[in-house]
Amino acid sequence: MISTDVKQRTIAKDVSLKGVGLHTGKDVTLTFKPAPDNNGFAFKRVDLEGSPIIEADANYVTNTQRGTCLEKNGVMIQTSEHVLAALIGMDIDNAIIELDASEPPIMDGSSKFFIEALEEAGIVEQEKFREEYVVKDVISYIDEESGSEIIVMPSDEYQVTTMVDFGTKVLGTQNATLKHVSDFKEEIADSRTFSFLHELETLLEHGLIKGGDLNNAIVYVDKDISKDTMERLKVAFNKDAIAVKPNGILDNLTLHYPNEAARHKLLDVLGDLALVGTRIRGKVIANKPGHFVNTQFAKKLSKIIKIEKRNNVPDVDLNQEPLMDIIKIMDMLPHRQPFLLLDKVFELSESHVIGSKNVTMNEEFFKGHFPGAPVMPGVLIVEAMAQTGGILVLSTVPDPENYLTFFMKMDKVKFKQKVVPGDTLIFKCELISPIRRGICHMQGYAYTNGKICAEAELMAQITKVK
Repeated sequence: MISTDVKQRTIAKDVSLKGVGLHTGKDVTLTFKPAPDNNGFAFKRVDLEGSPIIEADANYVTNTQRGTCLEKNGVMIQTSEHVLAALIGMDIDNAIIELDASEPPIMDGSSKFFIEALEEAGIVEQEKFREEYVVKDVISYIDEESGSEIIVMPSDEYQVTTMVDFGTKVLGTQNATLKHVSDFKEEIADSRTFSFLHELETLLEHGLIKGGDLNNAIVYVDKDISKDTMERLKVAFNKDAIAVKPNGILDNLTLHYPNEAARHKLLDVLGDLALVGTRIRGKVIANKPGHFVNTQFAKKLSKIIKIEKRNNVPDVDLNQEPLMDIIKIMDMLPHRQPFLLLDKVFELSESHVIGSKNVTMNEEFFKGHFPGAPVMPGVLIVEAMAQTGGILVLSTVPDPENYLTFFMKMDKVKFKQKVVPGDTLIFKCELISPIRRGICHMQGYAYTNGKICAEAELMAQITKVK
């Protein structure tokens, strides 16, 4: 998990669209609303008492038969994936999705109209920086029963490839790839949902596709249509006549792409993986994806991210040449021995800094702090963390040697592991909000022996020496 230099984004104003739910057939109004930093995506059922909120979280998935359904405290959201795909495709981090029914409007079966609504609302940057989960190793999920498989592997950016094969002549084998999320609007967003005729017959028999018509679902004809089925389709779609096109789909629809099915499956993958709740920097390859395998993979990835976030030790090669050695650090920081508690700086950006300290028995504080069982005082670990953060804030001025750094506040300080002679401390400080007027609000972490040993929210201010 890393904090990027990219700020989080939400929409500038409310925007609404109306339609019907694919499976409920009910009229529904969906309203996108701005949301605060770190909110993520959340659905709000304004038709129910108390307007309950269901976060877009893989752990709330309860049903994936005909779309991804979420349920929290008995409140349900059906078919969430097309809306969530649009939010990811528009590079949005935080949004509230208000609904006056259990299911978003199906529109044309794609994300196109949601994209248009979000564009109308406009996008605004927020205060806090975006976090990303950087994939370092291959992570996979296989559904033995269906043969579906999803993997994510290291990549410089979020990419998705889908491979579709339903074993039918009419559809054949199709692939689709999204190399850049910024291409979603042009390449993926208007790809519509699809079904096979044999599935459609079953859905109609069970009343599960009340809002469907030939304008929001591609129907692949994978079997001969009997007269009885043809009559039922006319009634279901309110058409005087229905025919099969030469390319094997029911008429009244023209494919946007020869591989529209694979592109829509990619859209579904993007929407379902939004339930991870964290941006992904990695390449996803999905072979025969479906909502079940997508959401199981999202649950697995979400769990891995939470574990790694808890033990998020920076990946630093302590033997590499540092960005700043002790001489350069002393050029910037006013501290001197025995109170200079930072030895090296390995990374420094606009929003984060990583440094280290070798703890030896020669430290002055060990003379009086449990000489028979030396332990580094927790307050000095926090001080070392703050000095690391001082590098971050002083790097914003052209003459850091002319400034002093003063603590303004410490909050949520926790100590989790002892630090003893022979340990190497690694410090990481990340901005919680942008630096203003020399005031730096940051989250600090200290690690040793592969584990977090201390953490704290720190606020400091730099003041020019008179």
